[in-house]
Amino acid sequence: MIDMVSMKRTNLKEDSRIHSISAVIPTYGREQVLLETIHHLLNLHECPDEILIIDQTADYVPAIREQLQAWHDAGAIRWLRLPVPSITHAMNVGLLEASGDVVLFLDDDIITAPGLITAHRNAHVADESRIIAGQVLQPGEEPSSDDVFSFRSTRKQWVEELMGGNFSVHRKTALRLGGFDENFVQVAYRFEAEFCDRARLAGEKILFEPAASIRHLKAASGGTRSFGHHLRTARPGHSVGAYYFLLRARLVRNRWQQLFLRPFRAISTRHHLRRPWWIPVTLLAELTGMAWAVRLYHSGPRLLRPNMFQDKLC
Repeated sequence: MIDMVSMKRTNLKEDSRIHSISAVIPTYGREQVLLETIHHLLNLHECPDEILIIDQTADYVPAIREQLQAWHDAGAIRWLRLPVPSITHAMNVGLLEASGDVVLFLDDDIITAPGLITAHRNAHVADESRIIAGQVLQPGEEPSSDDVFSFRSTRKQWVEELMGGNFSVHRKTALRLGGFDENFVQVAYRFEAEFCDRARLAGEKILFEPAASIRHLKAASGGTRSFGHHLRTARPGHSVGAYYFLLRARLVRNRWQQLFLRPFRAISTRHHLRRPWWIPVTLLAELTGMAWAVRLYHSGPRLLRPNMFQDKLC
């Protein structure tokens, strides 16, 4: 399998017009599903020029660890270990370590469409946009041609946001934007929206390419699920990102109104109507998250600084 991957990469690089693509997969607390995701990528007809696994998992069962090490030793992947889990930090590490012209960020629990890499590459070769949002099919979803946009749409179009589990960006563009704000902690809710807000303020456009498709498996454990369900926890892992985004965003309509109404909207759900004893728990998570977000906002964004990557732009 490794030799076939190398052959595919060599053939693709013969055409200098084709952008090289580094696939970056941040992962935390995933085991077999991570291996299956990597296996899908390695077996695509056109695979990425490199695959970086940015791993924040403390340890694995021996079989998982041995397979990841074997792929790393064979050059099929680059397996980078980080001691502390952080989605945005892991993505920044991937951005700095990637060697491709384009960096494709993917979730660690997906099934890739056969033409995933080809579609992302072709979208960048066409040079309509330096940021490409791919199609994401959640469990039970199928592609849709509805006029109202969703990430399962079959219509190529300009969009304002993207999903962090399937998008590609010119590496130099992402670095010049400062990468991803590491003030988005724990679940890092809405970090993608803040990145898009910054990109659009800088004059970038975001193109949705439905042919660049993945099916998200939404694995029950690991990843953001490690921080609990937002409707059934007093932890502010979700709410802090929502408030921080609204404090930071500049292109969001009525953002101050959204910020102050969010605690009330958070408890105005069918879940809380049926189980009102969760209302004080959710309010605690919301108010704690708001206070945390205000502190983060006043400390300033934690973006990549030019001295971290100037030598990597050459």
